[in-house]
Amino acid sequence: MAIPLYILGQETDPHSEKGVDCPGELPAASDPGLVERARKAKEALGDRLFVLGHHYQRDEVIQFADVTGDSFKLAQQAAARPEAEYIVFCGVHFMAESADILTTPRQKVVLPDLAAGCSMADMATFDQVEEAWEALEDAGIADDVIPITYMNSSADIKAFCGRHGGAVCTSSNAKRALEWAFSQKKQVLFLPDQHLGRNTAVLEMGMSLDDCVLYSPHRPPKAEELRGRKMILWKGHCSVHGRFTAESVDDVRRRVPGVNVLVHPECRHEVVTKADHVGSTEYIIRKLEAAEPGSSWAVGTELNLVKRLAQQFPDKNVSFLDKTVCYCSTMNRIDLPHLVWALESLVLGEVVNQITVDDDTAHWARVALDRMLALP
Repeated sequence: MAIPLYILGQETDPHSEKGVDCPGELPAASDPGLVERARKAKEALGDRLFVLGHHYQRDEVIQFADVTGDSFKLAQQAAARPEAEYIVFCGVHFMAESADILTTPRQKVVLPDLAAGCSMADMATFDQVEEAWEALEDAGIADDVIPITYMNSSADIKAFCGRHGGAVCTSSNAKRALEWAFSQKKQVLFLPDQHLGRNTAVLEMGMSLDDCVLYSPHRPPKAEELRGRKMILWKGHCSVHGRFTAESVDDVRRRVPGVNVLVHPECRHEVVTKADHVGSTEYIIRKLEAAEPGSSWAVGTELNLVKRLAQQFPDKNVSFLDKTVCYCSTMNRIDLPHLVWALESLVLGEVVNQITVDDDTAHWARVALDRMLALP
């Protein structure tokens, strides 16, 4: 029997089983000795090394992390370890940039695979955002607009916000960041995730969908469409969270009586409005920690994390809010072979894949980050 292949975002397999296991499991490390080699290299480097592991990393990598967390928490953890000469960031490129911005000049930040990027961050380039700002100036509204960027953005975009009086936000403090922004200006340019911006503005701050306008760098809205809109949302999204649909929520409710639907605010507006609980990665973890034994949860976030939570809480029925595999493909480029290569290179005194942010960009990005840290 032939097995159909489905183009991402085009089709789903109605016969797939919900849950946290799937026929498309990632392969095991190619060399059974890699685990031991990683252990020995980490031991040899001792306190000179600090390994950060994002929640979405695969288990074979996360086992070597000194601390796990979301992107900003990990960057802060790196900054809190000034004695560590090497910061190995098992995450994606923008996260390693943030770690370089927040750590000391003597510390070296390493990304085991330079191909580990973020599709959302890549949807807002510096040149595109500069052109958008020029469009706002041409429309006569730039003086009334303040830019806010999600943490999931490049250092260039964070620096852009810093230069233009704006700030960074996380999925946990987006509401506070927007409240601050509206105390400064009449309108917000929200980068690069339209869904987090829309969900925060409408569901947490009481705005209407009509208060929002979508800005596509490939087909910019007309000047009159921009004027008077409180939220100018950049047309970007997370390729993982964007896969979840309202139908996914309806389907799991039909099949699992009393299920709690728990999703990340990067999900589409129609998914978030149908969910029972919405929050950041850390919120999702805390919610499941506190959940009643025997309760059922369908979780709308990256599959590596959902699988890990299902294993961590076997007394709860934790499943994935989709019928098809939903790993973060770029995050999964950090695998054990790349990690071992990076660690063994450091043992030999060779710093590979170092992530550096130039001084001017780092300064203005830090300004935007400091504004976020100063939020009440």
